[in-house]
Amino acid sequence: MKRGLLITILLGVFFIATCNAQSLTQQKAPNFVLKSLDGKNIELAKLKGKVVVVNFWATWCPPCRAEIPDFIKVYDAKKSKGLVIVGIALDEEGWSKVKPFVEKNKINYPVVLGTMEVVQQYGGIDGIPTTFIVDKKGNIVDTQVGMMSKSMLEQKIAKLLD
Repeated sequence: MKRGLLITILLGVFFIATCNAQSLTQQKAPNFVLKSLDGKNIELAKLKGKVVVVNFWATWCPPCRAEIPDFIKVYDAKKSKGLVIVGIALDEEGWSKVKPFVEKNKINYPVVLGTMEVVQQYGGIDGIPTTFIVDKKGNIVDTQVGMMSKSMLEQKIAKLLD
């Protein structure tokens, strides 16, 4: 009985998280201005005309860490075609934890520190990783709660980059 109840609760949490994130699909992506590791402002509105992958993650999250190498490969292959990936780190320790992780893993796309305001604008991130795909017009066209493989990411952005 306890196992069944636990499964029901977990499915409910996953459903709520998925519904919250998917409620933003087909809407304008909320703008944000956040500082990157190199001190530059990353503003989503200024990336209009590009396909943007907005990925909420943390250094302590195993599925987040597992998808990063694939994000690096896809960004390397597709940035010349108009792809931008913005990693929004949600580590409470801030740059003291994120900077060494970014450097060690040679993350080649912009990484910024998330704020509670940005998390709320994106529907309240209930689980990480959570990834939003933003088209060239600035609309959220896809949402993924949970780890995204290289093939999934490539499939989600392929038509948008044409």
